[in-house]
Amino acid sequence: MSFIGTQQKCKVCEKTVYPVEQLSADGIVYHKSCFKCSHCKGTLKLSNYSSMEGVLYCKPHFEQLFKESGNFNKNFQSPAKSAEKLTPELVNLSYNIACISN
Repeated sequence: MSFIGTQQKCKVCEKTVYPVEQLSADGIVYHKSCFKCSHCKGTLKLSNYSSMEGVLYCKPHFEQLFKESGNFNKNFQSPAKSAEKLTPELVNLSYNIACISN
């Protein structure tokens, strides 16, 4: 028996997604079983996921990996510049707290 009416492929496994197992998030089609956090592999729901550049995360890991550091770049694992690499001119500067708290 051949199914007609779907040529959509799951972004994760790249297999055909049939309507009964389809989930669509941000315009991208997934199998319900493939809709998982890329960090912890926990199953996601439309009400509890976040994504960055098409990569899925559960809300806690999204916040842990991106929001705490304020780094919304793809390379979130790269280390920040250490204080040892700062020049003396930068270390001794005074900052207005109102300017850096935003």
